[in-house]
Amino acid sequence: MNWDEVKGNWKQMQGQVKTQWGKLTDDDMTMIEGKKDQLVGKLQERYGHTKEAAEKELDEFCKKL
Repeated sequence: MNWDEVKGNWKQMQGQVKTQWGKLTDDDMTMIEGKKDQLVGKLQERYGHTKEAAEKELDEFCKKL
C-alpha cells in the first residue's frame, strides 16, 4: 500500500498505526491527519529515531499493508 492510500483511509488506518507505534497518542493521531511528514516527526519525537530511520520504518510498515 502506498502512502496516498494510507492517507485516503486514515480513519481506518489509525488502529494499525497505533498498534505498530503504541507510544503515539490519540491527540497525535488527530494532529497527523494522514500526513506522512507529520507521522515521521512524531516517530522521531516519541521514539528518538532519526528522520531517515523513521521514514524507513514507515515505508516498511506500508509495504506490509
